[in-house]
Amino acid sequence: MAYSESDTRSKLIDPSIKESGWLESNIVREYYFTDGRKLIGGKRGKRYFVDYLLTYKNTNLAIIEAKAESKDPLDGLQQSINYAQRLKIDFVYTTNGHKIYEHSLIEGKGKFIQNYPTPDELFFRKYGKQSAKEKDVITYPFYIEGTMRPRFYQQIAVQKSIEAIANEKRRILLTLATGTGKTYIAFQIAYRLFQSKWNKDGSDRRPKILFLSDRNVLKDQSMNTFNPLEKDCVEINGKVIKKRGGRVPTAGNIFFAIYQSIAENKNRVADMSEEEQEDDVYAYYKQYPANFFDLIIIDECHRGSANDESSWRDILNHFGSAVHLGLTATPKRDDNGDTYKYFGEPIYEYSLKDGINDGFLTPYKVKRIQTNIDEYRFDPNDIIIGELEKQIVELEQFEKQVVIPKRTELIAKTILQNMNPMDKSIIFCVNQKHALDMKIAIDKFKTVKDNNYCVRVTSDEGDIGRNFLEMFQNNDRDIPTLLTSSKMLTTGVDAKNVRNVVLTAPIKSMTEFKQIIGRGTRVYEGKDFFTIMDFVGATNLFYDPAWDGENVQEERTPRTQKDKKNGENDDTQPTEPPEGESPKNEKVTIDIQGKKLKVINIETTYVGMDGIPLKTEDYLELLIGVLGKFYNDEDGLRSIWSNPTNRKDLLNKLKEMNIDEAQLNDLKIIFDAENSDIYDVLAHLSFNLNIKTRSERVFAVEHSEFIEKHHNEKAKEFIEFILERYKKDGVKELDEDKLAKLVDLSGLGSVREVANNFGGIAEMRNEYFELQREIYR
Repeated sequence: MAYSESDTRSKLIDPSIKESGWLESNIVREYYFTDGRKLIGGKRGKRYFVDYLLTYKNTNLAIIEAKAESKDPLDGLQQSINYAQRLKIDFVYTTNGHKIYEHSLIEGKGKFIQNYPTPDELFFRKYGKQSAKEKDVITYPFYIEGTMRPRFYQQIAVQKSIEAIANEKRRILLTLATGTGKTYIAFQIAYRLFQSKWNKDGSDRRPKILFLSDRNVLKDQSMNTFNPLEKDCVEINGKVIKKRGGRVPTAGNIFFAIYQSIAENKNRVADMSEEEQEDDVYAYYKQYPANFFDLIIIDECHRGSANDESSWRDILNHFGSAVHLGLTATPKRDDNGDTYKYFGEPIYEYSLKDGINDGFLTPYKVKRIQTNIDEYRFDPNDIIIGELEKQIVELEQFEKQVVIPKRTELIAKTILQNMNPMDKSIIFCVNQKHALDMKIAIDKFKTVKDNNYCVRVTSDEGDIGRNFLEMFQNNDRDIPTLLTSSKMLTTGVDAKNVRNVVLTAPIKSMTEFKQIIGRGTRVYEGKDFFTIMDFVGATNLFYDPAWDGENVQEERTPRTQKDKKNGENDDTQPTEPPEGESPKNEKVTIDIQGKKLKVINIETTYVGMDGIPLKTEDYLELLIGVLGKFYNDEDGLRSIWSNPTNRKDLLNKLKEMNIDEAQLNDLKIIFDAENSDIYDVLAHLSFNLNIKTRSERVFAVEHSEFIEKHHNEKAKEFIEFILERYKKDGVKELDEDKLAKLVDLSGLGSVREVANNFGGIAEMRNEYFELQREIYR
């Protein structure tokens, strides 16, 4: 009798691997590299794994696909190659315990072999001959603390960066979606270089590393991530430099700064001549020798480092001999700079779509909300303060040239109606004034009395805003719950429990759009998805080819000094482009008198596996196709749905296919069937049957022979109670595990007492199942 797959592994494959010199410490069995896409109810989709992962000297070298002894050893080869491509592993082996097939992704071909290569042989085939120093750098282990270890894509990003640095590559770009742990990746890179004593001149010393951010909040978050190297970390800021008599700190190995704080000494500028300022002698970074740093890590590098005329570039040019490692979720090309041109193509990319499908990021649904004031047409009944340039005001002009307070209030009220009161949410507004107006409007309609329930977090708020942001990021605190902002929160703010991202400002930049969506993607326990509420049509960008694809050139309007003064411009935040905003005294304010403002449509869409929200018709088409896998006709559907065990099994299978009960319930809204059962919507979709209400189904049961066959009045009373619960609250009241709770809620006695009216517990349970068959007859 042939061995099963598990016996084949233990009795044939394991001994063969070890004969080639692989120790138990080199072998990882059933290596799961994804968590499975997040589904409703804390469930997960399919997790992907390889049967064996072979590691050596802290590098992943090969995977093995195991088959039962009786199977063809080539079964599963293509899947294994696909997995190897994802894991960036060069060698794949498939085997049934007797025959071994080796496929090299380096050469793109394979062959049958007698024995597995030894660890040293495979390591040499991957890396070739190396110096002792190069080998130390490439093979130094990751920092592991408790159960916290790098995810598969983080390992790849770190390893590829280390290899590139060891091979003397001077410009390196990593592109990973927001929420995938870029700072943690940067820490692992720095840790391994630090411990292996890599430096650009090959001497026996630890490297000097500069971690460069453009916001204090990002710099502070980064320093927290680097905590295991705390004694070697140094912060460069005005306070530190002032204490040192104007001299920059040099003792230490890992330095953290925002570029604004080292680009210039603002306290000295006022006392300088124009010639001195033009000579830039007041730049702090110039106190460091040009060869001081071995590595500069540029966080969110798309924001400025690739800009040919930026302060970032001045700093990078000064330290031109260092390795420059750029981290970003959104590299971009525009007329002011080019991330790719500066760094080269990314050495590794991990997209939002990948992160969601692998279960490391949270999926989302989109609520596109339209109002009857998405544009304004002149009405002589309205009170207009100021002078309208045109009779029609378009969406892009609101809050910049035209303010309609009642529109802001309508949006605020709608936001609150479409969220749970204590769901942490970020509302992105047009500018700082709009963020304040929105905060006031939220206060007007909120039901939570706390004064800090909704707060504005913009650069104008200074330390107050930053303190509110820290409180918002604290997952143990409920307050503040809503933040209103404009540009300040678009990047890098790590708030895991954000449940709603609200768009009340038009977004033209794909870079900015990706960053904003990223505010909700971080995974948090109990957070199955987050909702994007879109009042301005910004989510149309999901259908742009550049969404989760190639980054295309974006138009950028040159900024003037006057523009900068009108924006969010302080040392800790980027400036906020006014994009044509009128001076404050020229804004037109309109008090609508002529009509009642209201929401006219809310369209909910869900995200497909390709990362693009499904339109209603596409979703329905998908659903019909999926449902066809489970039943062929109405009797088949009825047989499943009228049995609580089968119904639960169907719903669980649909969840695994990314169709959850929340989506099914939303279908009832689409078909104007809120008072009907999901069953009726499915029957309508699949077989074009008329949709019945729950009341109609209950009425039919009450006037059938089903109830009258029971001569015990208490039994009849309990059945009628169940029917009322179903009519009021729906099919969840008919779940298999709800029977005992229904008995308790009925007030008719204990489970045993009520069961005696049916002839016993088994008989009562049977009648509970029979009642459901009657409901759907």
